[in-house]
Order: sequence, then C-alpha cells, then structure tokens
Amino acid sequence: MTILFGINNCDTVKKARKWFDSNSLDHSYHDFRNDGLTENQLQQWIDAIGYETLVNKRSTTWKQLGDDAKQSLDGDSAKALMLANPTLIKRPVVIDDTGVVSVGFKEADFQQRFLSLD
Repeated sequence: MTILFGINNCDTVKKARKWFDSNSLDHSYHDFRNDGLTENQLQQWIDAIGYETLVNKRSTTWKQLGDDAKQSLDGDSAKALMLANPTLIKRPVVIDDTGVVSVGFKEADFQQRFLSLD
C-alpha cells in the first residue's frame, strides 16, 4: 500500500491526499509531526533519495536556522535537524507498494506513476 508522509496543514500534502482520494487509490497517511518519525525511517529516505532532496530550503524552519547550520549542512547534521524539526522535510514523502521513495506532488507524475499500470 502506498504511504503518504507529511503534515496536516501543508497545502501540497492536502493536494496529494485529495488526488489519491479522487482517483480511488488505496493509500495511508502518516503525519510525521503528530505521529512521529523514526531515525530509521528518515535514514531509509536519505538512502533512497539523498538528504539534499529531503531538506526543504523554502520552509520557514529553514529560514530561521542560523547561517552556521545552513553552511555546514551534511548528511549527519541534516538528519539531526530533520528529526528535531520535521517541518524541514519536503512534503509529501511518498512510498509506493514497491518501496520507491519520492518527494513532492506533481499531478502528471502521480498519474504516470500510479495510474499507468500497463
């Protein structure tokens, strides 16, 4: 089953959830701010797509970080920051039933990925 990870008040997460519902696609939703996020889960995402892809540099949380944290960002520091501040993670993180991890929502990409099953 496809799992969407995100936070409830994120507009992009809302669009992705609505898209899945309107296409009657089976999925589950995990709010990583309310339901938590394990270090192991985050590491799996980092291993799959890289911390650079996961860090949301457009977020308010990123903008509030000090320059030292931004300039010295590496895999370990990014992971620690995302665990401490889940809103630093781009959303939604989507894991399909084959284990493929992606981040973000673009309708055309979702149509090709989830509706083109030929």
